[in-house]
Amino acid sequence: MADGEAKPYDRELAAIIDHTVMQPDVTRQEIRRQCELAREYGFAGVCVNPVHIPLAAEALAGSGLNVCTGIGFPLGASSSLMKALETRDAVAAGATEIDMVINVGAVKEGDFATVEREIESVIRAAAGNTVKVLLEICYLNEPEIVEVCRIALRLGADFVKTSTGFGPSGATVEAIRLMRKTVGSRAGVKAAGGIGSRQQALELVRAGANRLGMSRSVEVVSDPG
Repeated sequence: MADGEAKPYDRELAAIIDHTVMQPDVTRQEIRRQCELAREYGFAGVCVNPVHIPLAAEALAGSGLNVCTGIGFPLGASSSLMKALETRDAVAAGATEIDMVINVGAVKEGDFATVEREIESVIRAAAGNTVKVLLEICYLNEPEIVEVCRIALRLGADFVKTSTGFGPSGATVEAIRLMRKTVGSRAGVKAAGGIGSRQQALELVRAGANRLGMSRSVEVVSDPG
């Protein structure tokens, strides 16, 4: 390959990836570098912690890429009010996509009214920006996954999402199939957590995911296999 020639990569796959830079020790310099990579590879957007939203918005200005952030991240254990306030603050800072973690404990107790209330409050606070409802599927059984997806769909969420990447396991083909079957074509399905190869990413896409969240984005889209 000649000097200066771009390395081949899967551009179609890159276009549906939320390039995730949410490590606790990430620096402002690294955020800028990762945003530049996202622009270069044509990812869907960059997902950062709330404190880095203004920096990411500045770095991605004019690119058409989304600025995504996590709300109630990573445990989902804050109140509906705090999730709504955090969402409002994120949007004001420049976020265009909101990935909110649900109250997993409420789901396990069968308290779906609490889950509905918090999803509704975040959608309202997002003021028309994209909202992804994050289930953290490793803690849920199939009926619980289905019920949360139905609630998210009924309330008008844009996506349902599998995982934070901080739990004991992440996206699975089986969960993606179940989530896609539940929401049909009326919402997106985002797979995240533990995606480390192009083959795995494509399996999740074939199962029904139309957005992927990962930190190893460049490695995955450049993988020839």
